Amino acid sequence: MSASRSVATADRVLQVLAELAKQGRALTAADLMRMTGLARSTLYRQLSRLKQWGFVSEIDGGYAPGPLSLQLALGFDLASNLVQVARPDMTALAKQSRESVGLIVPVKDQAVCLEMVESEQSLRCSFEKGRSVPLKTGATANCLLAHLPAAQRHAILDRHYRHGSAEWNTAEQELQAIQQAGIAVSAGKVDAGVWGVSAPIFGAPGHAVAALTLMAPLSRVQGREAALIKMTKTAAARMSRHLTPP
Repeated sequence: MSASRSVATADRVLQVLAELAKQGRALTAADLMRMTGLARSTLYRQLSRLKQWGFVSEIDGGYAPGPLSLQLALGFDLASNLVQVARPDMTALAKQSRESVGLIVPVKDQAVCLEMVESEQSLRCSFEKGRSVPLKTGATANCLLAHLPAAQRHAILDRHYRHGSAEWNTAEQELQAIQQAGIAVSAGKVDAGVWGVSAPIFGAPGHAVAALTLMAPLSRVQGREAALIKMTKTAAARMSRHLTPP
């Protein structure tokens, strides 16, 4: 097998595994064909290889991450310096605010939730540990986009808007304003009735590695916005100091 063909095969395997990881639920072969664009015969070859190695399990005709994927997730939790550094401040922020707090990182064109500290009060939202949403709308997505390198940010904007159009320019101006403000706020953009505030976490000066997001129902936020924004900015700044070398 040529080197180029080996790379193409590896990419297809990883493409299937990435879709299973993003969705957080069992997917049918038809789901995976639609999401990956792979032919049925090619998809089944990749699934067979992944099942053989334990990365995928087949359950009632659907496919889900297998035991080896779970072992990788456990290893990531134990080894991730970002999660270890962030968790104490996330727990403190959740306790202080009595709301849910997430640690989210950008992966390609997705916002992936690495860690979540849930509120004792009820909240239904798209962010759960291990789940992802598109880098498009909402406080978290805007915060992450605003702090990406310009070329990477523009490439993502190009997927949603015609480059140089009024919509593209408006989105870029809004992201630049968020970068300068150091905070992004939204209400009902991703989940109806949910308010969110996000602040960047820096691993080095000028290099954001994640966003810290506080989420709450709009009904519990009224009159508390300024206090919640200040709490979130303070917690994110504290995490950045822990991560940034002296």
